[in-house]
Amino acid sequence: MNLTHPFLDPEGDKLREECGIFGVIGAREASGIVALGLHALQHRGQEAVGITSFDGAEFYSHRGVGHVAQVFNDNAVLTALPGAMASGHVRYSTTGGSGLRNVQPLFADLASGGFSIAHNGNISNAMHLRRELVRSGSIFQSTSDTEVIIHLVATSRYPTLLDRFVDALRMVEGAYSLICMTPEGMIACRDPLGIRPLVMGRIGDAVVFASETVALDVIGAEFVRQIDPGELVQVRHDGTISTHRPFGPCAPRPCIFEHVYFSRPDSILDGQSVYSVRKRIGVELAREAPADADLVIPVPDSGVPAAIGYAQESGIPFELGIIRSHYVGRTFIQPSDGARNADVKRKHNANRALVEGKRIVLIDDSIVRGTTSLKIVQMMREAGASEIHMRVASPPTEHSCFYGVDTPERSKLLAARMNVQAMADFILADSLAFVSIDGLYRAVGEAGRSKPCPQYCDACFTGEYPTRLTDLGERENPVQLRLPVEKVA
Repeated sequence: MNLTHPFLDPEGDKLREECGIFGVIGAREASGIVALGLHALQHRGQEAVGITSFDGAEFYSHRGVGHVAQVFNDNAVLTALPGAMASGHVRYSTTGGSGLRNVQPLFADLASGGFSIAHNGNISNAMHLRRELVRSGSIFQSTSDTEVIIHLVATSRYPTLLDRFVDALRMVEGAYSLICMTPEGMIACRDPLGIRPLVMGRIGDAVVFASETVALDVIGAEFVRQIDPGELVQVRHDGTISTHRPFGPCAPRPCIFEHVYFSRPDSILDGQSVYSVRKRIGVELAREAPADADLVIPVPDSGVPAAIGYAQESGIPFELGIIRSHYVGRTFIQPSDGARNADVKRKHNANRALVEGKRIVLIDDSIVRGTTSLKIVQMMREAGASEIHMRVASPPTEHSCFYGVDTPERSKLLAARMNVQAMADFILADSLAFVSIDGLYRAVGEAGRSKPCPQYCDACFTGEYPTRLTDLGERENPVQLRLPVEKVA
């Protein structure tokens, strides 16, 4: 959710983030509940965290770079966030997007009072809107696309805050799950396609919103339901709940990659166990891409459920041939290739006694740049594996995501540059296969991928984006942007 231009950034990752949001209203010591909920969502962002609370008169905020346990490591910090309403956000960005000014929730004093917002997703016309707002006199304090929503609310001429908020959302395109706080209460909503997830729960008389159900489990809350695509839920301080659907009927397109990688396996997503879906992906993969091998080995941790499914369907024994250190963060969310490559060596170690002389099937959730897969295969070769057959629990990632998932620009995606055989040669595997797009859809409970309107957003695999990409189009048009840009691949 950083608006720095990708052509000014060698990594080209700044527009794409993944985040987690959590909010509670009507609870004593709400900020402590939020901190606990954010612990459960830490996998969605490990760079920075923030919490904002409201005590009925004033808003209070604390934000910092680091994990939840590092930033909120003292009871005094949470004590300084009083009130029965609070929301929080975990985030990460790639190089250039760091800094406290981009850490959420963002807060502003509007004419109607304080306004706090936590956002998971990406606004794909944020740069366009930002330029128009700056021309009109708006002054931005961050490079986050989320701040665009605040300015749109502030400049709307509708009479009520709720109407101004809806007016602002009508002007944005892309993906968003939002938790907002005002002096009147809390507002939670999803974009009309429901690309990013958001669920609702209860703990006693308090209402809770979270990116995933696992956060409800951790705080002991009861799952009520998911927030529907295009739905806006308003909760007042007296407990009154009102539901609004300002966008009319919508054909949902939730992100299918949530099932593949981002959601925790113990979450329930779209009414299904993420763990069970990932096992079924492994089953589909075994049917579509069998291998003559001695062992099925997951790349931990994200490859484990799919590897179990593959082993059960193929009859090949499942073994932990790679041991992971749990004291190193996920390589997918490290801020640079240098850090990412170093972490592979610290994060995984081959179980030599098990794999030496064996033909193995390696199961991973995805291949993005290919550098991690190459190092894993090399490690297994050095441990004595006689054959290595790589199987991937998602289709080839050929396209960048502009809806909140951290994928590099397309020129850095291995599948965008190579066919499957060339990819196998690059990572030094004896064979390589990906689950098909229809196999992935079968794993999530569909008969297959529907056309012309698929049931999920799968643009990272197919290139079929469900919304306009205004900012991308303007970056590809130097005349309109009036800057010397290079065409995005």
